[in-house]
Amino acid sequence: MAAPDKDSCDIAIVGGGLAGGLAALALARRRPDLDVRLIEPGPIGGNHIWSFFDADIAASDRWLVEPLIRHRWDGYDVAFPAFDRRLPMAYNSITGEALAEAVSAVLPTDRRIVRAAILLAPQSVTFDDGSRIEARHVLDARGIGDLAGIKCGWQTFVGQALRVEGGHGLAQPVVMDATVEQLGGYRFVYCLPFDAETVFVEDTYYSNEAALDVAAVRGRIAAYAASRGWGVAGVEREETGALPVVMAGDFAAIWPVLDGVARIGVRAGRFHATTGYSLPDAVRTAATLPALVDRADLSALLRAQAATSWRRQRFYRMLGAMLFRAAEPGERYRIFQRFYRLSPGLIARFYAGAPSARDKLRILAGKPPVPVGRAVSALARFDWR
Repeated sequence: MAAPDKDSCDIAIVGGGLAGGLAALALARRRPDLDVRLIEPGPIGGNHIWSFFDADIAASDRWLVEPLIRHRWDGYDVAFPAFDRRLPMAYNSITGEALAEAVSAVLPTDRRIVRAAILLAPQSVTFDDGSRIEARHVLDARGIGDLAGIKCGWQTFVGQALRVEGGHGLAQPVVMDATVEQLGGYRFVYCLPFDAETVFVEDTYYSNEAALDVAAVRGRIAAYAASRGWGVAGVEREETGALPVVMAGDFAAIWPVLDGVARIGVRAGRFHATTGYSLPDAVRTAATLPALVDRADLSALLRAQAATSWRRQRFYRMLGAMLFRAAEPGERYRIFQRFYRLSPGLIARFYAGAPSARDKLRILAGKPPVPVGRAVSALARFDWR
């Protein structure tokens, strides 16, 4: 693609994934007066499926995400060795393709820059060919950054969209099927029925390392499909990923104080510390940007918001420490098994990042699903920053 015909703009967003794509959409829709450029060397949205509960998104922000929804269900199922349960909580999925189509519809071709950025400054971006573009604000949305100063485990996964001859028989998602063999930490299978014959099956692990044997997991997905009696006619798509599950760390390790480039999304530490999911935070941030981008102190403001969000997630980081430090890898499923016996409202607030004080007490009350001594030790070593 040819370079833009101007070397300056109002807003330069670097990274066309979830956070960057949503930011571009929000600004194009609510601030059409601005010259917004989206810089992404690969396909906008990438090869991803993002899902969320209705409660994750405020009613005032639905305008941004509603047009992107490609699949919606009225509830979902979970299954554990001790019980299974159906929860009446609406669930939605969007795809990278849906995000790309929406961005392309509102952002002209000359405002989508298909080049690699190698150097970001608060008001300029330098490309790999030595050229640069200047902007009133640069937004760094390039995804996960340096986690060297953060203690975390990982949620790793391989997901495949399977075409099942004769249909798969699922009416709604299975968000966690933990009845599978526990390997490499807490393992569960996640199923999204896209249509009568297409189901997205994701084999997921809460493990100590980000590395994953993709070929082995593909084999486990095939075995899972066979165990359900599904005759798989083909694999229509595949994605892999590794999401951080944070146990401890100073926010300054995520976004150094001296880095004056504005950040959004995972790059700013805006993700759920227990699940690694970033869509709710990406929507919240993008929806606020149209009202904020005229401020000269945008970077400082976004950093302050991200730091506040990080502090509010102390409880989630504590749960991460319990999960990875107190529970034996093969027994980690017991923590989620106990959690999913709680009320649907509490579960919804937990995933939305808005648990009440009573919710937190309820989650921690009673006999812990991990050895007491190991739980006490994990708490004693927990960094409460």
